[in-house]
Amino acid sequence: MTGPLDAFWAVFAREVRGAARSRTYLLLALALALVVFGLAGAGNGPSAGYVPTVVDVLLVVEVLVPAVAFAVGYRSITDDAVRGTLDVLATYPLPPWAYVVGVYAGRAVALLSVVLVPLLVLGGVVAVSAGPDTAVFATHRGVDSPLLFVRFLALTAGFALTALAMAVAISALADSRRRAILLALVGLLVVAVGADVTVLRALAGGLVDADLGTLLGVSPASAYRGLVFETVLYVAFSERAGFVSVPVAATGLLAWSLASLLVATLAVGSRRA
Repeated sequence: MTGPLDAFWAVFAREVRGAARSRTYLLLALALALVVFGLAGAGNGPSAGYVPTVVDVLLVVEVLVPAVAFAVGYRSITDDAVRGTLDVLATYPLPPWAYVVGVYAGRAVALLSVVLVPLLVLGGVVAVSAGPDTAVFATHRGVDSPLLFVRFLALTAGFALTALAMAVAISALADSRRRAILLALVGLLVVAVGADVTVLRALAGGLVDADLGTLLGVSPASAYRGLVFETVLYVAFSERAGFVSVPVAATGLLAWSLASLLVATLAVGSRRA
């Protein structure tokens, strides 16, 4: 390793090779595929169009994606610390940020493969099974199209990467595998429901004075859900909008990701001090 970029690439390649050898990710992808295809089939979404399919699977995707992200990332750095690999890597010219970003990027490749491949296949099923009479909604406000499903995939990928960044941060803070499991469960609860509950309680208690659509953008799950409603499902709602502030929600997801990676970098740096 002669520089930070070479160091990053070495860590990234190690993570990708490890993911390629693991069957766990294949099982996760199969489990996710069974769930989304089961729900979409039960709701007849694929035969009705892209937007009805998104409606069918949105709730379970909102819960399962962070769960898969935490499963992929919660031991990403803890394992290196427990095995003493971090101490060995500290003898190389490997900055903490290059190590953290390398681990994150490598795990992101595995996570996106697990999450997006089943959804891409589902989108292909919609393309060949949706009837022509479902292309235009009764409201005439919008037309169902593959572009809407692509937006859904992009937003889901962003949500997954945010949850993975939080999982990597938790992994960097944990000093044992048992503590990593406990912290991952807490982090998953925060992402899935905790942030939403905190925002709503703060709003109901008068602790903050802000628009609900803006405030919900702070919570990762609400930000993702709101962005899906605003940019994908809006064609099905002729009179409703403003589920969430799009700029705030997009900024919120990015801020959670960057802050989590910063925490992970500081935690790895403190282990070397």
